[in-house]
This record gives sequence, structure tokens and C-alpha cells, in this order.
Amino acid sequence: MPKRWRPGTMQGWGAIYLAPDWPLPQDGLYQFKTIDDANMKILVIEDDEEAAGYLVKGLAESGHVADQVADGETGFMMARGGEYDVLIVDRMLPKLDGLSVVESLRREGKDVPILFLSALGDVDDRVKGLKAGGDDYLTKPYAFSELLARVEALVRRANPAEVETSLDVGGLSVDLLTRRVLRGGTEIMLQPREFKLLEYLMRHAGQIVTRTMLLENVWDYHFDPQTNVIDVHISRLRSKIDKDFEAPLLHTVRGAGYCLREPD
Repeated sequence: MPKRWRPGTMQGWGAIYLAPDWPLPQDGLYQFKTIDDANMKILVIEDDEEAAGYLVKGLAESGHVADQVADGETGFMMARGGEYDVLIVDRMLPKLDGLSVVESLRREGKDVPILFLSALGDVDDRVKGLKAGGDDYLTKPYAFSELLARVEALVRRANPAEVETSLDVGGLSVDLLTRRVLRGGTEIMLQPREFKLLEYLMRHAGQIVTRTMLLENVWDYHFDPQTNVIDVHISRLRSKIDKDFEAPLLHTVRGAGYCLREPD
């Protein structure tokens, strides 16, 4: 019986996902759902168990709903019948290869953004993927932070009116264009790294953000540097956005990570 991990459930967040080394269920489908609204609904068509587990784990941690299937035929049926914000498709799949999946979807008029994910990284392979109807092409091995950034960029391009220029959580507001931070009408001065950290936390407000997520997305580290760099920056940020205010916004979740959320 495989173990299942459920992060600490908080208002607006909660997810279940399978670890990378867990076997695929018999129907070939993993499904991950947050309690409230997720940022995106994503279909992952990938037959490699370890790769699929790593990918959907990261997507779930980032607050997204991720469905995963292990063959092209099932993936095609789900993609044509489901309302997904983006598809992540491997090139080499059983039953129906990735190129055929995408070509068939485009012939049926499905205009959902599609990211090809493949070990086939030659120029000719990338060109074939794009000509088949893919919107982007990422070769394996890859950094999850880059994949997530590419997925988010595809969705932004598909929905240009939805691009955010400001963020607000519990009276703390950030203008992403001027990089101005205010709480209760008081301007808060942040260093560039502190601003990037705050922006990431606010984009994932109400969710538990792990140290791994911060290392990859704020510092662009894909390894643990074995330093207290996160603790130092969290402490500095907390002293600036919470110290002079009655209700704290930034919380440490013991053994899990950090959470920026509305006051109780």
C-alpha cells in the first residue's frame, strides 16, 4: 500500500499527491486537487513513472490541479473532453505518440496551450514538435522552476487580459510594475531578493510554501546549499511587513515551510 502525503491543511489550500517513486495506479491516472481554487488545471501525458511523479508533485506543491495519464490514447481522450489550461505532453508515448496526440487535437480545433517535454532535444525534433502544434518545447533533464515558468508564460499568452499587475493579501499590497510595497498606507522598503521572496509568497497566499520551492523559485538553486539563507531572509521580511502591525501575515509552519495568509 503506497503512502500518501497530505500537507498541513489550511484555509484555501490542501493537496494530496504521490511521491516520485510510487507506482502508477491501474487506470494510469493521478489526480490532484486543492480545496479551493487552484491557479491552473493541467493535464500531464507522461509514461515515465518517476518523471511523472516528480512533475505532478511540483505542480501540486505550486497550487495547481494536475491530472496525469500514462499513454497517448487516454491523454488524447481526456484532452479533447476536458477543460484544461495547459497540456504537458511527452513525445514518446505508448498507444499514441505525443506528436500524433497534439496533431489530432489541433485538427479538432483545440487551442489549449501545449508544452512538449522530451528527451529528444535535437533541433529537428524541436521543430517537429512545434510544427505539430506545440507552443513550447522543453528537453529532459530540466529544472522544475523553468518548466513552471514556461507553463505560466503559455497561460499568460493565452489569457493576456488576466496578467496581474498588483497583489494584495490582508491589506499588504504590491505593485508589480513600480515594485512599491504598502501595508496600511505605510510604504515598506525591500531589497530586490526580499521583494522577489514576498512576491512568490503572495502569489501562493494561503498555501504552504516549502523550502525547496523557495530555493528553486526565489534563489534558482536546484540543490540544498546547507545554509540558513532562507531563514535569514524570512526573518528580515517578517520584520518589515509584520513588526509594526497588530496581525501577522507571514507564518512559519513547523516541519513544512511558510505561509502568507489573511489574518484570522
